[in-house]
Parts: sequence; structure tokens; C-alpha cells
Amino acid sequence: MRQSLAAVLSSPRWERFIVAIIVLNSLVLGLETDPGIMASFGPILIGLDTLVLGIFVIEIALRLFAFGPRFFRDPWSIFDLTIVVIALIPASGPFQILRALRILRALRLISVIPSLRRVVGGLIAALPGMSSIIVLMAMLFYVAAIMATNLFGATFPDWFGSLGASLYTLFQVMTLESWSMGIVRPVMEAHPAAWLFFIPFILLSTYAVLNLFIGVIVSAMQGESEAEASTERQALQSENAQILAEIRAVRAELAALRQER
Repeated sequence: MRQSLAAVLSSPRWERFIVAIIVLNSLVLGLETDPGIMASFGPILIGLDTLVLGIFVIEIALRLFAFGPRFFRDPWSIFDLTIVVIALIPASGPFQILRALRILRALRLISVIPSLRRVVGGLIAALPGMSSIIVLMAMLFYVAAIMATNLFGATFPDWFGSLGASLYTLFQVMTLESWSMGIVRPVMEAHPAAWLFFIPFILLSTYAVLNLFIGVIVSAMQGESEAEASTERQALQSENAQILAEIRAVRAELAALRQER
């Protein structure tokens, strides 16, 4: 019975059903943020939200029964269980913030859709490589912030008056959000040679270090795809070997029957 239930819960048809329920729940939670819609259809939306939560609870219970201890060895299953448990906690009193966390149910799409799981897996695999880049960027920002505070702090105290203000301003410059007309050109009116500081900083932070981030993430995702493809090839080879063994066994039985005749 457990094997049959596990086969049903792992089938594409069941996964499509869960995806539809997650999308419906996301739409309901979005509509609940509109006061006008809640005034007209509030009870219906609350009823749908409760129904969806009941479906999620039943699904988790069925998976716990079908897979047993294997359920807790799957990180995505634990992820789904955590989201459902958060949704079951009454959103009142000190747990009022949990009401806003109900939208986390939409993240269950990640655990249901394989392509999204690969993307998240690639991001997680990229974390060790990203740590060294984060340290490099932190060093770059720290050095540049000290230089900017010493160079421009007296003239522009709002932007570069302290180390914290300089860090925030340089972060804005790195994102290229109003960096030229909003920050650099006004600074250059008082310090004409300021471009000698800002242009190298943009080249290093925006175009060099951030591209390293992208390169590490892409490399990790490629590694995840190759690992998954290798696993699929091994499973296919194992299946082919099993089929060949069965064919040889059938041939041996036929040969034995011919000898008996």
C-alpha cells in the first residue's frame, strides 16, 4: 500500500495538481491584500485559503505515511513540511508576523518543479566559491570607503561624511543608480579629478567582481546539470544491463527447452 501511494505521490499528474493548488493559493493570498476585494469576497477567499491549507496538510501526512523515514532524508520534503507547519501556527499575538509569511507557500513551487530545484541547487553549490568573492568585494568597499571619506567627506558630508555613509553611497554607485548626475558630477564640480577615483571603482566593482559572481553561479549550475545527467545515464545503463540480463535468462530458458525436446 505504501509503495502504491508513493507511486501516486511521485507521479507527474499529482505534481501538476499540487502546482495548480500552489498557484491558486498564491492568487488568493494576493487578492487578500486588497481591502475592496476582501470587503466583497472576504469569506470566499478565507475559505479557499483554509481549503488549500487542508490539502497541503493532507499531502504532507500522506507523504509521511508513504515514504516513512525517507521523508526526512529529502531536504525538499523538510522544506515543504516547514512551510506547512509555519502556516498552521495561529497568526495572532506575538506570532502576528506569521500572517505575512503565508506567502511562503508559493515557494513550494521550487520543490515541485525540477527545473527550479536545479537552479536552487546550483545557487547553493555556488556558495563556497562566492564566499571568497564576497571577501574580495568587502575589502574593495572598505578601502574605497576610507579613501572617499578622506577625499570628499569635508565637501559632501551627507554622502561621504562617515564610513557608513561612504559605504552606502559607494553601493549606490556600484548599482549604477543615478551615479553620474546624482553623485559623481556634483562631486566633480568641487573636485574635478574625482573621476580618477569613481571610474576605476565602477570598473572593479560593477564589471569585474560582479561578473565573477555570475561566473561562479553559472559554473555551479553547469556542474549540477552535469551531475544530474550523469545520474540519469547511470540509471539508464543499469536499466539496460538489467534488461540484457533478463534477455540472456530468457534465451537460456529457451535453449534448455529446445534441448529437452
